[in-house]
Amino acid sequence: MTLKDQALKVREKAYAPYSNFKVGAAIVAENGETFVGCNVENVAYPEGTCAEAGAIASMIANGQTRLTEVYVVADAPMPVSPCGGCRQKLIEFGNGDVVVTMATLGGVEQKMTLSELMPGAFTEEHLENT
Repeated sequence: MTLKDQALKVREKAYAPYSNFKVGAAIVAENGETFVGCNVENVAYPEGTCAEAGAIASMIANGQTRLTEVYVVADAPMPVSPCGGCRQKLIEFGNGDVVVTMATLGGVEQKMTLSELMPGAFTEEHLENT
């Protein structure tokens, strides 16, 4: 199953009763394993979880700490990029050259690297003097 297919499949499992905006994410870890996540809303906003965060949590729970590819899909007229918090989470576990594919259900895709999505990202290098 392709990364796209996995993101589409997990998107259907999203819990989005408030926004009705389902998002699916699939990431590839450095060892080649794929992990998926979907958004999970909560009536007490903003206590929900984004799809990308869910996929990252699954990756970490399975002993992997580096990601090499990301695919995010939502039902929107144009590809939806990860929110600011998820961009920070992605850059924590991926290099700047990691490609993030953002897609619509209609098949429109846009690819950007993590560096393009998160210019000037706050990273561990900022903490070297502490």
